[in-house]
Amino acid sequence: MTSPLGDPRATHPLAGTPPGADEVALRGHRIQMLATEHWNLLATRSLSWSESFSRAGMFLTVLSGAVVGLALVAQATQFGEGFVLFALLILPVVLFVGVTTFVRLVEINNEDVHWVYGMNRLRHAYLDMEPDLQPYFVTGYADDDAAIVRTYGSHGTGTAITHALVTTPATIAFVNAMVAAVLAAIALMEVQMSMGPAVGLGAVVFLAACVLQIWFNRRSAREYQREHARRDPAGG
Repeated sequence: MTSPLGDPRATHPLAGTPPGADEVALRGHRIQMLATEHWNLLATRSLSWSESFSRAGMFLTVLSGAVVGLALVAQATQFGEGFVLFALLILPVVLFVGVTTFVRLVEINNEDVHWVYGMNRLRHAYLDMEPDLQPYFVTGYADDDAAIVRTYGSHGTGTAITHALVTTPATIAFVNAMVAAVLAAIALMEVQMSMGPAVGLGAVVFLAACVLQIWFNRRSAREYQREHARRDPAGG
């Protein structure tokens, strides 16, 4: 004898409408399930942003400690060999923490777009059930880029370039590039290069680090979008 558990329609309220079912009760089940998923996405976004702020704060704390340490060593050694050795030891650690922080912040931003996409789909489901509520939604309720931007609260007051420059990953990327430039300049002066050329090459390292991080950010976003499209439950 076949167990009723083998038939999902026997336990799933949304699998179909059994004879005599109360349509109001079924709608209540649907709204409850959608609302639960909506709150799950909101909680996930909150955790992601908390991690983002924590990671950025940790990096800036490490950077501040390194700067204070460099200042104390410079005062004690009069910018001698001890200062150079200390800088060559501490700055790579700071740069490593900065790069890992930047990579994780980029991942969090990509994941956040995914959660926003999911919430837009849930709002669309709400409007399918209650279309007269559409005038009261100030966030997006579709799958396209414009709807996602609308959910983020952007109203076209700036450009994509200006927005990209003020994000948390961009700020960390700028600091990383500066740390890399200072580290390169100190290393070059240690091999007997004069200050002028060393600073010039440090500026080149700064620009190269900025370009590299911008490239990584865009590449990561494109790959995430392709993967998202491949797994889109709506079929693209």
